[in-house]
Amino acid sequence: MSDILHRLAATIAARKGADPDTSWTAKLLAKGPEKAAEKFGEEAVEAIIAAVKNDPENLKAEAADVLYHLLVMLAARDVALADVLGELERREGLSGIAEKASRPR
Repeated sequence: MSDILHRLAATIAARKGADPDTSWTAKLLAKGPEKAAEKFGEEAVEAIIAAVKNDPENLKAEAADVLYHLLVMLAARDVALADVLGELERREGLSGIAEKASRPR
């Protein structure tokens, strides 16, 4: 299942140097990390609205947009998907309360 995320992350990385006139991803990346973060936030809000409205079809589409824009935001800051997945693996099996308590303040 995560193969699609790896493929999407690779596509986004490949578009970093592409012509912004021919690629939405290149256009977002060319506008800088702040714009990528803004778009991620917009999509997250749209997903929240779909969830609150109990609209599963729209939520599915918005969640896909959230994942895509998250990967673009990560790429804009040179954070690898593998590193994020590694952090999730590190947390696996920990209670959320214990994991938060272990973070440096």
